[in-house]
Amino acid sequence: MELKNIQSLENAGKKTSHELMRFGIALLFIVAVILYTFINYGHISFTLVVAAMIGGYMAMNIGANDVANNVGPAVGSRAMTMTTAIIIAAVFEAAGAIIAGGSVVTTIKGGIIDPNDIDDVETFVWLMMAALLAAAVWLNIATAIGAPVSTTHSIIGGVMGGGIAAAGWAIVNWGTIGQIAASWVISPLLGGAIAAGLLYLIKRTITYKSDMMDASRIMVPWLLALMGWAFGTYLMMKGVSQIYKVNFTSAILIGTLVAAIVYFVTRPLINRASRKNANNKDGVNQMFIIPLIFAAALLSFAHGSNDVANAVGPLAAIHEALTTHEAATGTKAAIPMWILVVGAIGIAIGLALYGPKLIKTVGTEITEIDQMRAYSIAMAAALTVILASQLGLPVSTTHVTIGAIFGVGFLREYLKANYKRMIAQIEEHHQGQDRQIVEAFIRKFDKASLSEKGRLLQELKAQSLENEPHLTKKERKGLKKVYRQELVKRSIMLKVVAAWVITVPATGLIAAGIFFAIRGFMIP
Repeated sequence: MELKNIQSLENAGKKTSHELMRFGIALLFIVAVILYTFINYGHISFTLVVAAMIGGYMAMNIGANDVANNVGPAVGSRAMTMTTAIIIAAVFEAAGAIIAGGSVVTTIKGGIIDPNDIDDVETFVWLMMAALLAAAVWLNIATAIGAPVSTTHSIIGGVMGGGIAAAGWAIVNWGTIGQIAASWVISPLLGGAIAAGLLYLIKRTITYKSDMMDASRIMVPWLLALMGWAFGTYLMMKGVSQIYKVNFTSAILIGTLVAAIVYFVTRPLINRASRKNANNKDGVNQMFIIPLIFAAALLSFAHGSNDVANAVGPLAAIHEALTTHEAATGTKAAIPMWILVVGAIGIAIGLALYGPKLIKTVGTEITEIDQMRAYSIAMAAALTVILASQLGLPVSTTHVTIGAIFGVGFLREYLKANYKRMIAQIEEHHQGQDRQIVEAFIRKFDKASLSEKGRLLQELKAQSLENEPHLTKKERKGLKKVYRQELVKRSIMLKVVAAWVITVPATGLIAAGIFFAIRGFMIP
């Protein structure tokens, strides 16, 4: 008993030391940001030093929470290890933020409030600081409870709450808020539908065939070409467009060129792999490993270039207001390189220190993910953003990715239940026969293609027409509940959905409280 207690104390001590080490590294980063800002910009205003500190804190929370969506499915499918995923994501997130983080960034995210309604520069600065700190605190809370939430919606809620506290309800563009609320439903449903559709396509064209490797030689190069088109287009729209303006038509054409290259490069590689791999699902999954690594890198680059604005956008607005002594009434504010670097390094550090928890949640705790499912999820994320951008729908990549994971999980539930019902039919129609005959038929059924399965079931039904059914209608109805196997964890789903719904109001309330506290402290 004493030995067990000692072991428990040692484990607790190790856990505490790890937590202290992570906290220490995070604190060192914040101190470094404070010192750099104070040395270079302290003469402008000490407020900028405080704002930079909050911006660094926000960036770390984005890395800890939001980046998990880009690499979680790949880690969950074992296409890469946690360490590899963190290195790839950190490098490409930072590269995306610094290279394509936007020479300009929308100051008031999505037109949430009208800066012209702000009385003076000080009030505007307090509003932005309150919004930034509120979003960071909420992301910290969400990460602690293991809920992946939208950083974009977090900062939107912060700006809205701070704006209301500063100038009243009329400052908010309620039409935009309504669109954001609609995206809570649109984003996950669209992502889930696309992911489920792609996974079902793979099953129909590859894994439901008797010769999976023969089917793979035909289909996998086309699937990878589709991935090339989606990510080529996505990267043009969400990454390169931050450096050089690319219209949708040009992005589509570049994506098509990438797709053609991917198809002709991968076709001979897949042909060779199909002759080496086992003729089963594991063999098919092996063909998606390297593409998933590229997908994780490209998603991270695009995320870094696009979402770094959530960390440094308000900081850039504060910097501009304090240096020009005017509220940022324009729609955009230039981002100095040092602010971009703070955002990039903060995201990378937050990911490395606290990202594994959310990566595990996204990759393994919602539903079981293999490489084919991870491919469908990554593709759903890219295709949904492309489609939504053209339709003018506001979507969150976090909501899309998590919705795609749910979509894959629910499709698995449906297919599993459907398979069990078919096996029950076989068992029912073979009642009274030798068990070896039943098992032989089931083995034949399992190896058959989808069309052959249907034919075999029809033959069984035809043979049984003269006999009375062995199960009543009521008994069959009861069996449906038995066959239903939950492959999506409902507790995780409810926690995530609840966190999504309260993100904007929660950050709004926190921001309003922080704004009133700052104003009370600053006004003599």
